[in-house]
Amino acid sequence: MGRILAFDYGRKRIGLAVTDPLQIIASPLITLNPSEIEGFLLDYLKKEIVDEFVIGFPVQMNNQPSEAVKYIKPFISRLGKLFPGKPINLVDERFTSKIALRSIIDGGVKKKDRMDKTLADKVSASLILQSFMEKRKNIK
Repeated sequence: MGRILAFDYGRKRIGLAVTDPLQIIASPLITLNPSEIEGFLLDYLKKEIVDEFVIGFPVQMNNQPSEAVKYIKPFISRLGKLFPGKPINLVDERFTSKIALRSIIDGGVKKKDRMDKTLADKVSASLILQSFMEKRKNIK
């Protein structure tokens, strides 16, 4: 069994999270600039077995895709071309940034350290991944 890799895609930063090989625990991995993602993924997938991808998909309160979808769709397409045959799952990412910030605060991270936006991106990706794993568990 391989890992599941999740993305919180943004135009400035992409937060990544990953499961353990048994797909039990979701953990923040890294935050990258969009220009770095392809090289990172090619290298990471040489070292680790990844079964599938999960991407946070921005949805508005009326369940319609948000405007940010136009930036994510090309990424999804490129990911599919780079890694054909690997499933790509889309997960509603509403409120993940706010929940991530709340969990960072509740975790006791100092205000100065909270100003580093890369932390929130990684935590958001792990929340997206955790949501996907919980839904999957409830379906089985």
